[in-house]
Amino acid sequence: MSCNNCSTDTNGIPKGCKSNGNCGTGSCDKLTVFDWLSNMTLPNGQSTFDIVEVRFKNGRKHFFKNTKNLPIAIGDTVAVESSPGHDIGNVSLIGELVKIQMRKKEIGFDSEEVKQVYRKASQRDIDIWQTAREKEQEVQRQSRLIISRLGLKMKLSDIEYQGDGNKATFYYTADDRVDFRLLIKELASTFKIRIEMKQVGLRQEAARLGGIGSCGRELCCSTWLTDFRSVNTSSARYQQLSLNPQKLAGQCGKLKCCLNYELDSYLDALKIFPKTDKWLQTNKGTAIFQKMDIFKGLLWYAYKDNPMHWVTLEAKQANEIIALNKEGEKVDSLEMYASKFEVTLAENKTFTNVVGQDSLTRFDKNKGKNKRKKSNRNRNRNTKRNSSRKNA
Repeated sequence: MSCNNCSTDTNGIPKGCKSNGNCGTGSCDKLTVFDWLSNMTLPNGQSTFDIVEVRFKNGRKHFFKNTKNLPIAIGDTVAVESSPGHDIGNVSLIGELVKIQMRKKEIGFDSEEVKQVYRKASQRDIDIWQTAREKEQEVQRQSRLIISRLGLKMKLSDIEYQGDGNKATFYYTADDRVDFRLLIKELASTFKIRIEMKQVGLRQEAARLGGIGSCGRELCCSTWLTDFRSVNTSSARYQQLSLNPQKLAGQCGKLKCCLNYELDSYLDALKIFPKTDKWLQTNKGTAIFQKMDIFKGLLWYAYKDNPMHWVTLEAKQANEIIALNKEGEKVDSLEMYASKFEVTLAENKTFTNVVGQDSLTRFDKNKGKNKRKKSNRNRNRNTKRNSSRKNA
């Protein structure tokens, strides 16, 4: 888990470990990439790749060309080209691994998106950058008041100042199209800066802001997940999960990305199971599917006439009955297949004493003993009082 408030530090450096952007565990930076080629030397005569990856606020990354052959290392603060002016960021990746990242994101080496690195950031550049970053919280508060006064149906989620302090990007979410021309004029006249509005989706907003998920860990989208694949409710159905929106939705309000992580394993496991809409034909009656246990490879069926009585079958047994039904044959009953299996299951059913006590009602018994002790004490007191009265 990352250091506290590392995403909101004014200079982009983690506050917790004071490592100047190079965390020893590799987990402080958002969307960090491990450079597994750093200890390998290039072949003779091959020059170092001249494009570097630079990280900005909240994990935003871009590629920049080192045309001046500056001695840049991971963690250095550099001034890079922007439109207009320049921006300040930290170098997150150098070398041959940048080629792989650019191919993964489908960015050409000669693309117009790849701008150049101006210089290593001087102390004056860093001071201006820190001053601009300190304004973001107050500017965001005032901007939300302006948006509320104008009655615009949009949510301002974050503000990012450019390194030279002359431009600010306003990130917002909205359900419908928003006409913010009047808003831009008022923001520019209020803060005396260049304004850029950028609409982001709910998943992108959660990735930028970060947070803790229901699993207790930081959000995947803000730490390592870079591509947002579509997630639908069929992923939950294949995994036999309850279709509860409150449990299946993440902080962004959309279905959790982790529903896709184990989906392929579940789909492979379900290949041995018959389709749930297949009915089993027996001489005792027609059996309908009730539920399944993917991990144990079990299915439960119940007769139409007796839906409360469930019979446990293995997947291969259900497939065998379905194959016989296709040939026009019926089995006598499901109990004929399940009897041996259920007896074995009952013999292997053992319980582990995890609490270190044999009885779950041990507390109730202790209370009963205490009551007996109290009643005996009261009885002894009463006898002593009666005897003292008689003697008097």
